[in-house]
Amino acid sequence: MTPPSAPQAPVTVRVFTQRFSSTPRGARLARYLAVHQLHAWGLPYGTEPSDTTALLVAELAANAVTHGRVPGRDFELALTLHPDTLRIEVSDARGERRPPEPAGLRTPRPLADTGRGLFLVQAVAARWEVRDRLPIGKTVIAELDLPH
Repeated sequence: MTPPSAPQAPVTVRVFTQRFSSTPRGARLARYLAVHQLHAWGLPYGTEPSDTTALLVAELAANAVTHGRVPGRDFELALTLHPDTLRIEVSDARGERRPPEPAGLRTPRPLADTGRGLFLVQAVAARWEVRDRLPIGKTVIAELDLPH
């Protein structure tokens, strides 16, 4: 007879995926729906995970709209909630304009008008990376470690 094992917490993975128009309005809607979905999953508005997610989605969606826009193509937001991690993926249809990898991120000039978005992502995400999206485009992935 095998000895009884310690009780295991159930593993529940929740997924939210939505496409948005590649416009500033689409980027704002992505941020709004991301925090709304987190709230529905039990991560309330105004908490650190919710606020950090809002920042990450806002930056990644703005980059997709600004740098990854292909006329007539949407961008996609995917959220995957694991018990201890939130994965945020923003995909667009432009593969040839890739952001630098985390190790290749350069410090923007002090008076530059742009170039700080990925520094914010690097500062608040536990991990982030850029991957090719098949058949075309790229996906920027950021992960947050969640408190227990």
